This record gives sequence, structure tokens and C-alpha cells, in this order.
Amino acid sequence: MDFKDFQIYNGDLSKAMLETYLQTDAIAVDTETMGLLPQRDRLCLVQLCDGDDRVSVVRIDRGQTTAPHLKQLLEATQITKIFHFARFDITTLRHHLDIQVTPIFCTKLASKLIRTYSPKHGLKDLIQELEGVELDKSSQSSDWGNSMNLSAAQLRYAANDVRYLISARQKLITMLEREERLELAEQCFQCLPVFASLDLLQYQGIFDH
Repeated sequence: MDFKDFQIYNGDLSKAMLETYLQTDAIAVDTETMGLLPQRDRLCLVQLCDGDDRVSVVRIDRGQTTAPHLKQLLEATQITKIFHFARFDITTLRHHLDIQVTPIFCTKLASKLIRTYSPKHGLKDLIQELEGVELDKSSQSSDWGNSMNLSAAQLRYAANDVRYLISARQKLITMLEREERLELAEQCFQCLPVFASLDLLQYQGIFDH
């Protein structure tokens, strides 16, 4: 794969990689799971990428409940964690690894707030427009539970889901500032942990009339 650095870890980041990532001010994060219900479907992978194109894929074992280095990184208040659809990822990380992610930037929320000229806010469409890169999503629905035997296509997919988020975030910030919506976006990001709590308690439609 064409990355500056690509590492796979079992169970947690290495201490050395943790120290490297702690030197940055923003890091892209994604997760791969067995499904979309955290209480039912286990967490299989956590992917990370910094501004120097250093990608890490952490395999999470079945039944694993802690990852101290990941926790330290994702709870570090001086580093912004960038997700696409952060609501799901932070809920999953909290449920499975007791990680309270903060602070957060969600590119999907930002896209919906600023790209009001488009109905398409999925990662593939966003990266196509902002970065001029067409992501291969053919491995999106995969058996991520077989994490010790992932194919090259699966690993490439997992890595690419974080690889372009830092650059996309900067472009979204520029647009949000231009249209005077950045403060609103930041307020939305601060609400995400509350939505994670509601999701874990299985509340639905609580804000409906």
C-alpha cells in the first residue's frame, strides 16, 4: 500500500505509536464492526491516521474490554478526533472499550451543515468532491471478525476510510467559516456524546413531537 507508514497491531497501539500520535493536534479515526448495533455486534478494528499519513490498524479481540493506549489517545483533550459519522464510532468505542472520545469533529455532520447544495453526504461522495479521490467501497460489507486473516482489499479499504479525513476536515472548516456556520458545527459536535448515551440506552425518537 502506498502509505508513508502502515502498521497493524493486536489489541492496542504500541507505546511508541501512541507517543508519535500524541505529538499531533488532530487524528482521523474509524471503526469496523460486525454490524450496526453496538450491544449486539462486536468491535473488530480501530483505524487511525495522522497528518503525516501514518496509518495504524488495531485488531480488537473478541471479548476485549480495554485498550489503554487507544484510550489515552482518544481521550486526550489536546487532539481533535476526526470521524465520518462520529455518532456510531464513539458509541461503539464507549460500549466495547470504555473510551470517552473527546474532542470530536464529524465530517458527515459538517458536510450536512455546509454542503446543502448536495443530498449526498456519504464518505465516498465527500472525498470524491473535496479530495478528487474515488474510494473503493467494495469491501464495506465484509467479515471484519476474521481480523487475523484480512485480505489486502479489506486492509486498503479500512486504511482509506481514515486517510483523507484530515484534509477533508480542513476544507470543510474553510467552507464553514466562509458561511459563518463553524460555531454551529462545533456546538453539534459537542452534543454527540449525549446522543451516544441515548443510543446505548436504546432511546428512539426522543426529540419527536
